[in-house]
Amino acid sequence: MEETERRGSAERVADRALTLRERKKRETRQRISDEATMLFAARGFDQVTVAEVAKAAHVSTMTVFNHFPRKEDLFLDRIPEAVELFTAAVRNRPAGESPLAALRALRALLLQLLDQRHPLAAVSDDFPYFWRIVLDSPALRARAREGVEEVEEALGDAMAETAPGGDGPGPRLAAALTVAAYRAVYVATARRLLAGERADEVADDHRSRVHGAFDALERALLATH
Repeated sequence: MEETERRGSAERVADRALTLRERKKRETRQRISDEATMLFAARGFDQVTVAEVAKAAHVSTMTVFNHFPRKEDLFLDRIPEAVELFTAAVRNRPAGESPLAALRALRALLLQLLDQRHPLAAVSDDFPYFWRIVLDSPALRARAREGVEEVEEALGDAMAETAPGGDGPGPRLAAALTVAAYRAVYVATARRLLAGERADEVADDHRSRVHGAFDALERALLATH
């Protein structure tokens, strides 16, 4: 009994320690990202080195790369989050459902992100500040395109895992069309914000575009079956 209690106590301590370590890692990652963003905003992405970011964040260059494999990821740090959110929306549904059901889960996710004014929804008054830095850097523009490809590949994997028939052309096609459709919605909203409109002025149109894009996607997928 005493041995069991000691083991239980040790496990609880280990769990708390792990949580503390994870919290510290997240805090360090956020501090690095915040310092990098301030430097990029002040001087431009291409004019700032990783070593300068590390110095500003009071960490080593190796620590920076432990959290961000590439310099571009210091600024475009939500690509992994986009992959996780999109794939989770597809995987967290009953197995065997069609790509059409996955589209409905993704539509719901995108509308939720809009309601939250999440950065991945693009509807924010801070958006122009972010994307002007990206547009001024060929390296960031290239990484952003790669990020879109990563989301499409991961989404295709998730759809194939849960679709009837497995890894056929249907899930991959649905993933490609979904990413292309949302990119069109995202870019349309981005252009309006970059032109000087406020987030509240474009939010309703963004919502309508999401619905329109996914209605068209559902019709296209139904026509292929």
